[in-house]
Amino acid sequence: MTQHRPEPDLLTVAARWVDPTCWPVELRFDPAERWYARLATGDDHEVWALSWLPGQGTDLHDHGGSAGAFRVVTGALTEETVAGGRLRPRLLPAGAGRRFGPRHVHQVTNQGATPAVSVHVYRPALLRMTRYHLLDGRLRVAEVAEAGRSW
Repeated sequence: MTQHRPEPDLLTVAARWVDPTCWPVELRFDPAERWYARLATGDDHEVWALSWLPGQGTDLHDHGGSAGAFRVVTGALTEETVAGGRLRPRLLPAGAGRRFGPRHVHQVTNQGATPAVSVHVYRPALLRMTRYHLLDGRLRVAEVAEAGRSW
């Protein structure tokens, strides 16, 4: 009889990576664009670190069918999701986290006055991300980005 090992909770995995002094790469802040680096890959997930200077953020995007989670390590981030045809913000201070399913669409920004750092975990590993525009209350595809070519 084989036993099925339960999949690890992605927010718990993210919590294991909240100490930048233990990362295999040095944390950086890039004034030109948001910095990111893959920290680890496993059989069923991958872990990324991101840094955000004030004003830096993502476009509205999905994760190409991957489920995920992220935890804010320092600073604060604002996650905006689409509900009722408009963006709804949620402030996530240091220590806060967020799980999401494979169909989740959001944008994340540092709207604060201090730098922020976050750890993101995806299952399975990201292969593509679709970027969207919100026009007249509806999501419209702007671009499909693929791993190995776009990041």
